[in-house]
Amino acid sequence: MGNFKNKKQDEEEPKISRAPLPKQGEVIGIIESRLGGNRMMVDSLDNKKRNCRVPGRLRRRLWLRPNDVVIIQPWELDDTKGDILLKYKPNQIVWLKNKGYLKTEKSKF
Repeated sequence: MGNFKNKKQDEEEPKISRAPLPKQGEVIGIIESRLGGNRMMVDSLDNKKRNCRVPGRLRRRLWLRPNDVVIIQPWELDDTKGDILLKYKPNQIVWLKNKGYLKTEKSKF
């Protein structure tokens, strides 16, 4: 009866691996707040706040919360809006901070 192992005991910490970097025209951002539906306010690293949406193909697969780090693609016609393309995992965020792509967390005070 005691031969069952818990899955979490077998899993090791994920190794810090390479993270996908933004391509031409894409920016790394941090979600500030959710605005309802599939829209959220994102503070991007180019010092702009953008009203971003999750495209329909990612809507059910991508669960986003405030303080998640994402890649956004600004719209061509309106620079204050954009699409969310990817959410970074915690081990990828550590890699980005170590390589200098992501600044340390903002202080709340």
